Amino acid sequence: MKEETLTIMNIGKICNLLKAKLICGANLLDKEVTYGFASDLMSDVLTLDNDDIVLITGLTNMQTMRTAEISEIPCIVFVRNKKVTDEMIKIAIDNDIVLLECKYSMFKTIGILYENNLKPVY
Repeated sequence: MKEETLTIMNIGKICNLLKAKLICGANLLDKEVTYGFASDLMSDVLTLDNDDIVLITGLTNMQTMRTAEISEIPCIVFVRNKKVTDEMIKIAIDNDIVLLECKYSMFKTIGILYENNLKPVY
């Protein structure tokens, strides 16, 4: 059986691919991620056992930020043109989490990242 090679993508490339708006974390755009995970259910995110994940979600609230903090997720892409709050930005800055706002649907966002070899968690 052929072993799958993992593709690593930096967050800056994700921002460019999605034509996303960088909200905070400009100093972290070189950070690398290997996996993408899309969910609006933060309980599903808490079950993951990967450190290098970009979270794709439409859920813009403090629960998302606390979940990312606990799970050590370095980047969150908010889809469907959702906007983050100042409180969310503060948590992101305090925890070195990049926040991106993307106008695309979750489906299109995932498709773009998958086409460019970001791997699914499972």
